[in-house]
Amino acid sequence: MRDRTVRRRARRLALGTTVVLALAGMNGPWLYRFGTERYHDYTINKPEYKAENGHWEIVEFPEEYRQDTIHAALLHTGKVLMVAGSGNNQENFDRKRFDTRIWDPVKGTVKKVPTPSDLFCTGHTQLAGGNLLIAGGTKRYEKLKGDVTKAGGLMIVHNENPDKPITLPAGTAFRGRANGRTFVSKDPVLVPRAKKVFDRTGRWLRNDPGIGRIYVEARKSGRRYETGTEDNYRVQGLTGADARNTYGIANKLGLDKKDFQGIRDAFEFDAVAEKYIKVDPMKEARWYPTLTTLSDGRILSVSGLDDIGQLVPGKNEIFDPKTRRWTYTGKIRQFPTYPALFLMQNGRIFYSGSNAGYGPDDVGRAPGIWDVDSNAFTELPGLADPDMMETSGTVLLPPAQDERFLVIGGGGVGESERSTGRTRLIDLTADRPRFTEGPSLEKGTRYPQASVLPDDTVLVSGGSEDYRGRSDSDILQARLYHPDTDTFQRVADPQVGRNYHSGSILLPDGRVMFFGSDPLYGDRANTRPGVFEQRIEIYTPPYLYRDARPSLSGGPRTLARGASGTFASQHASAITKVRLIRPSASTHVTDVDQRSIALAFTAAEDSITVTVPKNRNLVPSGWYMLFADDDQGTPSEARWVQVP
Repeated sequence: MRDRTVRRRARRLALGTTVVLALAGMNGPWLYRFGTERYHDYTINKPEYKAENGHWEIVEFPEEYRQDTIHAALLHTGKVLMVAGSGNNQENFDRKRFDTRIWDPVKGTVKKVPTPSDLFCTGHTQLAGGNLLIAGGTKRYEKLKGDVTKAGGLMIVHNENPDKPITLPAGTAFRGRANGRTFVSKDPVLVPRAKKVFDRTGRWLRNDPGIGRIYVEARKSGRRYETGTEDNYRVQGLTGADARNTYGIANKLGLDKKDFQGIRDAFEFDAVAEKYIKVDPMKEARWYPTLTTLSDGRILSVSGLDDIGQLVPGKNEIFDPKTRRWTYTGKIRQFPTYPALFLMQNGRIFYSGSNAGYGPDDVGRAPGIWDVDSNAFTELPGLADPDMMETSGTVLLPPAQDERFLVIGGGGVGESERSTGRTRLIDLTADRPRFTEGPSLEKGTRYPQASVLPDDTVLVSGGSEDYRGRSDSDILQARLYHPDTDTFQRVADPQVGRNYHSGSILLPDGRVMFFGSDPLYGDRANTRPGVFEQRIEIYTPPYLYRDARPSLSGGPRTLARGASGTFASQHASAITKVRLIRPSASTHVTDVDQRSIALAFTAAEDSITVTVPKNRNLVPSGWYMLFADDDQGTPSEARWVQVP
């Protein structure tokens, strides 16, 4: 489908200062408000205001190209991949209408891309070759209590045969031994064979049964088919040894709420061909998973709701980009959904405690350092508001060599109305790392968006005080966090509220795009359903309103770790720092890809020579934006380079 040019909506300053002040002086409240808005427009468009606070601009796609963007990632082509899937819209899901867009912020064009599965609430991360790995998504939408007509839930299937696994097809019936009720499986399930357990002398002790998990529901609607207690279930259709060795166990099977269910589907998105390429499906179905790059370039997939709507029971897996196949890690560790997991310089994984939702409040919530190979987990002390980490954001502060993290805001577990304005800092290079208090936000903030900028500041914007922006609680404020002074600087306010299903992406020209927002209600009284925010808003930081920006051109397209490369610059003598910034892949306040790495450099008359650090954990393989900052803190436009 051919590209369409995006229209930009810019406000026009039609009245001068005199007219604005005259309107403001009139008695009519409408005229006063009209005049106040005009004066505000006049103020925020003044050059000196922009140079101090930056500026926001709204971008609207043509109507036929709009979508409910849930996920976004910057591609090494400079374009932005925007994924909606069904867009949290049951009608789209039922019609199998799944959406993806490619937006070119330079040319202002937008393109539709065929989307093979419902990639709503998927996981994603940048791959070394420049593609994006996308895994998981939606198999079934949740059903709220009252909408569920057939009793159902989780059936644990046991196989006590140590000699062979058993596969039960979809439609398998399970009949309760005590309650006499029959429930039917919705999908096939493979139940592994039992494991023989021996003592130290080699004497057989017992068989530990293989376990399979399956969603079952009653054949007919009605409350009389509910069960209230645990029961053992015979598997209908099995005979002989299979009937003796295979059985189900289930607790309550009722008409309570049924959560979303995940899929196993996985794809690479080809950034050049701009299409999805199917790869080996995951071992586990996942909805709300986190994908994190490991030291060797393989990808760790963690958490999510599985194909029966249960939190994946700690069965984590790894994708090998060379074979495009998944394998289990072999060890069990459970986290809430969308956990914030970052690769450390020693190859271990830092878990900040930030997450985006589902999971028990007492499982996998404590922050710590995780050795994936050994499965050892060391908890980290000092976290303020530890019960308020859901919907908080975590960012690796620049430069990445310092290995300092900022945790921003958060709220109570589930649909809690509680939120916190706290920020927390932790330095993982310390002998005994512990969290300390950072500067507070003005308001309690769920869903804060945070983007690392090339001048070593972090843009923190948006969010809401309540769950999904209830009670008209969106926060129309933005701040720049300065890691060197541990302070916030208030800057221009955004025009568009952003809460659940929103995010931000640093662009190669140094601006930041904001997407999404999925409010539960559209009014303060919580009576009118919310409308998904389809507009993009672009923030131009103060550093782009100075007289000029340093030039950066030429140079190699590939830079190995430990190697150097020379780039042309007419302003080489003014360059004070160079940063290598990994592009973002953002969703649900989770962006574990972005990091800004300081590069050593030398300047000649009209060029700079940069050197990439040798540590592959600090600089994972992949494409990066190379920025050079002058002595005023103004960055160049980025040069794309690949670290093999």
